[in-house]
Amino acid sequence: MYINSGYLNNSRTDFKDNSTPLVVGSCGTYRLKTRPKLPTYWQKGRRDYQILYVANGKTHFCFDGREEIVSAGHMVLYKPEEIQKYVYYLEDNPEVFWIHFTGSGVKSILAYHGISLDEHVFYCGVLPDYKALFRKIIQELQLCRYGYEDYIASLFNDILLLVDRQQHEQKKTTGNVQEQIERAAAYFNENYNTKISIDDYAESLHISTNWFIHNFKQYAGRDVPGPVHPLPAHGQRPKPVGADDLQHQGNFRNRRV
Repeated sequence: MYINSGYLNNSRTDFKDNSTPLVVGSCGTYRLKTRPKLPTYWQKGRRDYQILYVANGKTHFCFDGREEIVSAGHMVLYKPEEIQKYVYYLEDNPEVFWIHFTGSGVKSILAYHGISLDEHVFYCGVLPDYKALFRKIIQELQLCRYGYEDYIASLFNDILLLVDRQQHEQKKTTGNVQEQIERAAAYFNENYNTKISIDDYAESLHISTNWFIHNFKQYAGRDVPGPVHPLPAHGQRPKPVGADDLQHQGNFRNRRV
């Protein structure tokens, strides 16, 4: 198992400190190499806050007696004195970064960056910047150079700012996607007697056909009308369409290949 971590004043004891708005107490990262699983259980929680960033793979958390699988691109927030129970499995290939923090301004700082205290799991996206910032915090805690306490608090603020940006951009993208899918569904319904090329329709939106098909199914809850197939590899001819594939497809044309 790969572990890299750093602790404020080289102390592993959790603490509460309201003398300043934000104090980073520790930071680290885990990666399983041969160990089959790594469980963690804090029955009475801790005195500080903790955020865990799932950078790769997936992890298994238990909230209110129920298991929740948290995949890469998400973070988990624990408040002080909350029960913490989670496990990493080697087969899930997890890579996790964690940070413990406290301070008089934690609640307002999290709220400012759009992180709710009422939810454990929140979206953050997968960015190389997160890893770089976490690793820099770990290094600063290990080296204890002049001014490192303020510097690591600033680095952690940078992480939270990136989370806020990712969430904002996701909401904006999601809104646009939903609007596009709603318009597409309406267009297909209104033109059910007309031959429609999915390629041409996706091209009119300046998006790829695969991206359109994936999001149409996700938001509309059904496949794009028409027998749509993956592009053939290495110049191979596409597989023939069976009778079942053609049922209820109307007069939509096949994808171009």
